[in-house]
Amino acid sequence: MNKEVVVTGLGVVSSLGNSVDELFNHLIAGKSGIASIERFDTEKFPVKFGSEVTKFDPPAFFSPKEVSRTSRYVQYIVSAAHSAVEMAGLDNDNLDKTRAGVICGSGMGGIEVFTQNAVAMTNRNPSRVSPFFIPQAITNMGSGTVAISLGWMGPNWSVSSACATGNHSIMNAVNEIRGGRADVIIAGGAEEAICPAALAGFANMRALSRRNDAPEKASRPCDKDRDGFVLAEGAATLCLESREHAEARGATILGIIKGFGSSCDAHHISAPLETGDGVALAINSAIKDADIAKEDIGLVNGHMTSTPLGDAAEVKAIKKIFGTHTQDMLVHSTKSMIGHLLGAASAIEAVVTIMCLKEGKIHPTINVENQDPECDVNCVPNTMVEKDIEFGISNSFGFGGHNSCVIFQKP
Repeated sequence: MNKEVVVTGLGVVSSLGNSVDELFNHLIAGKSGIASIERFDTEKFPVKFGSEVTKFDPPAFFSPKEVSRTSRYVQYIVSAAHSAVEMAGLDNDNLDKTRAGVICGSGMGGIEVFTQNAVAMTNRNPSRVSPFFIPQAITNMGSGTVAISLGWMGPNWSVSSACATGNHSIMNAVNEIRGGRADVIIAGGAEEAICPAALAGFANMRALSRRNDAPEKASRPCDKDRDGFVLAEGAATLCLESREHAEARGATILGIIKGFGSSCDAHHISAPLETGDGVALAINSAIKDADIAKEDIGLVNGHMTSTPLGDAAEVKAIKKIFGTHTQDMLVHSTKSMIGHLLGAASAIEAVVTIMCLKEGKIHPTINVENQDPECDVNCVPNTMVEKDIEFGISNSFGFGGHNSCVIFQKP
């Protein structure tokens, strides 16, 4: 049994909006969601900006008391999940909920509440640690809370593989549906990374850009003057179904999950393998799983975080796999406008890839002012293009050497 898996709904929470259309329209226009951080005082931080979710209301079914007991990352993923279910047109009252599941992950979970409670225990005493600390902090609570809110009793767990989390969640969901163990699964990722501890941690390891004078220009994949990524937060989900289930209920199909691949650099805890060999292995595995020719692929939504080593290594991998066909492909970066959402990055980039294929509009990579010769691909610099493309891939790589690649087909 190997059922085809299709996408019928999408949901997002981001610095550029909390609806798919709003986000996509901003991306096509080349608008940046990166700005000075408003949530807390950054005076003592070497980095003072990020891609912050500033306009968000917790889902209406959360009471004020429940909101106070729920981490922001969980609120983000629940909101995105319900948006995806609504877009999919699922009749939740008549759905077989024993065959509907949720597989969503997070890189760091409730990191803000984790640090708040650690401080409370250190500065005061253990009795000041919240009884809700553990369920607020753990990374599986996104999947659990989404299922609770929907009443879905099917396959449910979380994935945590740093920046590859979203793609790995999608892969696991596809396997459950392909194997006949579920009809519908919400897959995705969420992160609440704009908080003091996360900002300090990434800044002190010199991973972040320090363009405090021009935040909107800080994320510049493929540009020769890139100096690190931009921290971001939010969530994204995909409603995945077997084709037969979607067609039986007359659902609109937004895209098709054609194949996927994964690998590990087995090299370093945070730095990429500079040859790109691990990334190439994941891309090649995805192409084999999709059972298509490499020349069929016309679009790459790159991991491309705007780090000097990472962007160049990914381009090397792409050229190793696609050879001269690379010249005919578009290789762009969503992170140039919304930064790096960590555990939610590949989920939101999957949403964007599906929209680009569906609409025939490829958003630009902004801030490419002096393209690096080591990144000699058509990165769609600064201006969107309209192009009919059937197959696109979304790459995401995480600390620890985790590499992931998902291939999407337009409906």
